[in-house]
Amino acid sequence: MIALSSSRGLGGKRWAAMLIVCATLMQTVWAQQVGAKKSGAVVQPGAAAVNDLPQLVDITAKTGIHFTHLSSESKKYIVESMSGGVALIDYDRDGWPDIFFTNAPDVDMSLAGTKARSALYHNNRDGTFTDVTEKAGVSHPCWAMGAMVGDYNNDGWPDLLVSCFGGVVLYRNNGDGTFTDVTKQSGLSSDAGWATGAAFGDYDNDGYVDLFVPHYVDLNLNDLPTLGSKKTCMYHEIAVQCGPRGLVGFPDNLYHNNGDGTFADVSKQAGVDDAQKYFGLTSVWSDFNGDGKIDLFVANDGEPNYLYQNDGRGKFTDVAYPSGIAVNKDGYEQANMGVALGDYLHAGRFSVAVTHFSEEYTTLFRNDGDLNFTDVSDQAGLTVATSPYVGWGDAFFDLDNDGWVDLFLVNGHVYPQVDTRDIGTKYREPKQMFLNQHNGSFRNISELVGPAIQTPQVSRGLAVGDLFNDGHTELVVENIEGSPMILRTEGGPKNHWISFELAGTKSNRLALNARVRVTAGDLVQLDEVRSGGSYLSQNDVRLQFGLGARATVDSVEITWPSGVKETLKNLAADKFYCVLEGQGVVPREKILPGAVKR
Repeated sequence: MIALSSSRGLGGKRWAAMLIVCATLMQTVWAQQVGAKKSGAVVQPGAAAVNDLPQLVDITAKTGIHFTHLSSESKKYIVESMSGGVALIDYDRDGWPDIFFTNAPDVDMSLAGTKARSALYHNNRDGTFTDVTEKAGVSHPCWAMGAMVGDYNNDGWPDLLVSCFGGVVLYRNNGDGTFTDVTKQSGLSSDAGWATGAAFGDYDNDGYVDLFVPHYVDLNLNDLPTLGSKKTCMYHEIAVQCGPRGLVGFPDNLYHNNGDGTFADVSKQAGVDDAQKYFGLTSVWSDFNGDGKIDLFVANDGEPNYLYQNDGRGKFTDVAYPSGIAVNKDGYEQANMGVALGDYLHAGRFSVAVTHFSEEYTTLFRNDGDLNFTDVSDQAGLTVATSPYVGWGDAFFDLDNDGWVDLFLVNGHVYPQVDTRDIGTKYREPKQMFLNQHNGSFRNISELVGPAIQTPQVSRGLAVGDLFNDGHTELVVENIEGSPMILRTEGGPKNHWISFELAGTKSNRLALNARVRVTAGDLVQLDEVRSGGSYLSQNDVRLQFGLGARATVDSVEITWPSGVKETLKNLAADKFYCVLEGQGVVPREKILPGAVKR
């Protein structure tokens, strides 16, 4: 979140997944309708008209969620601006996503020994949620930044990792509605840095998920620079919080899963220890070049990004610069905060969208194959629309289920002080919705999808998933001030959809980084199960695909992390399918804890 001519400092250094459906989950809610195609920046004949667009409706009050993220009013210190992650986690494996929000104190609270309460909300399957935080044992993990999901011990119960100002906390899911803090037993208590957007991924394909933890700055609460105390604490001549420019970074860590409930630090030997001490914010595992080995992308605030290529032998090489994803098209480092991956072009490759600070723009790096990326933000129509805002969580998701992923961004400044002068940006900012035009560009429909996302807020984390198992995707936004916002897509064309929940046998149990290719007539889509991403957040690990007017899927090709490939044929739309590695579509009870044999 580095800013131009400010304490964020970009004005400084620059670089030139059934034959048998999961009946308890299935609802057929959208009937077949001739799908409206969107093509081009100008709506063409047959394209979705403005009044056909789904609306993003704020349903927070109806859900029974009453959560408030603590925050200091003045944000005098950088550590008070950076929290706010949210995770969708089906912790009780009932097939309905639950929600975990992180929380953090301000500096004065922390120094006084006052803690901030994070919260876990159970999905009641009726559109409401119940606070189960104390029963679950996850109320006060730490000065919590983000939350990520992974089944580290392959017992079929998803575990919760919380990244903290001061390391990480690993909560083992006990399978009875409670969690146990196993940070020390797992060997992760040695992580002491300001941890941010961590991610699980099985980089050596041994069937156990490993963990990468990026770190931000090395900060001492007892020795903090004050507002406007030096040049790097000014923004447009306004005294603001200091950093990260002018502060010292903290190296990153890769922890290898030993398969016995413990992790070993292999950062240096793997080559991902971040000797440069860049300001790491978000990490994502994905096989960017399709060679069967997952690579690692790390977004660094105001520094070059890392793209670590996996050699399959435990070593990584940073290829970000030659790949064209280290900096933007002009050779400049940007704030690099939230990260979303999506095959928005139906190219069979995942491109990367990265959010940034105001006076910059959300960068869309098109994946051209063979680890080559091109900054196509201008062509995509993102540059001008996003430059006034400070972007955080982002996600590719199919707003209208037409089979083409769209892009959603949440925004919010870091400096409350910007409201004291007219400098073209505000502290509380709207969210943004961009509609895929099927030609490489996006249409800014932020003002056409209802008033909810125009409500100015100070947003941070974003997680997306079908909370109510009806084919609609919800967006859960954590705001660093006040209540979260839960947005539901309502109305629009009644397009078809299909959804998959995967379980590994030889592969890691949660099937992280399994790839699913769905073919329905001339429509071919690709998605992947992932841990982490967005900003400090976790999406639903189930994969959902919009199908437009297509009521049948011809084939589904699954590439498991183990290298096993499976093909499913002739699946009906508007259903949830459970897929077990090596056995195809199965009843849901076959993928639940205790049922899977490894």
